[in-house]
Amino acid sequence: MRLCFLVEEHYRHDGMPNEVIGQLTAWGHRVDVVRPGGSLLRMTEAVDAGAHDAWVLKTVSGGPGLTLLEAAAAAGLTTVNDARSIRGVRDKALAAALGRGRGLPLPPTYAVARPELLREVPAAEFPLVVKPADGSSGRAVHLVSSPDRLEALLPALAGEGMLIAQPYVPNSGTDIKVYAVGGELFATERCSPLHPDPSVRERRVPLSAEVAAIAAQVGEVYGLDLYGADVLLGPDGPVVVDVNDFPSFRQVPDAAARVARAVLGLARAGGPAPVAAPVALPCTLPLAIPSQTPAQITAQFAAPAGDAL
Repeated sequence: MRLCFLVEEHYRHDGMPNEVIGQLTAWGHRVDVVRPGGSLLRMTEAVDAGAHDAWVLKTVSGGPGLTLLEAAAAAGLTTVNDARSIRGVRDKALAAALGRGRGLPLPPTYAVARPELLREVPAAEFPLVVKPADGSSGRAVHLVSSPDRLEALLPALAGEGMLIAQPYVPNSGTDIKVYAVGGELFATERCSPLHPDPSVRERRVPLSAEVAAIAAQVGEVYGLDLYGADVLLGPDGPVVVDVNDFPSFRQVPDAAARVARAVLGLARAGGPAPVAAPVALPCTLPLAIPSQTPAQITAQFAAPAGDAL
């Protein structure tokens, strides 16, 4: 098969997708790599309807790669993931509306075009997690403990475009990243980006039936085949706080081969594959943590105003 990978400069030297490209090449497939962020693109000629069996996107949110992928999809070509589905999760404000509307456990979400409008968020909703609606890789994520802290942070948010804000979900300081590839689900535990702790090592963990069902629902709601879902185990149960198309798949066994096989399967099928029923492994993780009072939560965030986490 002949495949086209759209890879931004940010991922030029990353194992994902380079290891996948290497695996596909080793199996005898032809892979063309286009770097949309570092090339002059002749958009009227970039999409050749007969040149590739599928187009695969590995880019940062807000990068030019998605536009090119959407052009390929408009020409009737197979894309991995579906271009409309990628657009649906890369806009975090849209993703929140779609997910909550279809029953996913997501936090309430506010969206603003200008950071000063965050002043209108009720004080009772603090602490808040504020981040760009098109953010990725943890860029410009801020934990804001109070309205006063928000005031000090507003200048740093001025150039970030559309923003979303969500009430902070109390948690143990770690989150669960669930990866979906080839109809299978894999879970890893890692340090929360809001609570950096170098002593916490990322590791594979068993996947509970509850979290597995939620992760499978993420794929159904957004129409994704290859994806990752960040899940916090809050006091009221699991909460989905982020969804990524084509994530790193760290800690997934034989990740490059699994992803390569999934890409080939989608290319041969000419579109998204049916979502397989999740298989849950015995769970050794707590599904909730003790509730905290507002004072206890606020005390956790005594960092200087405007600190980016």
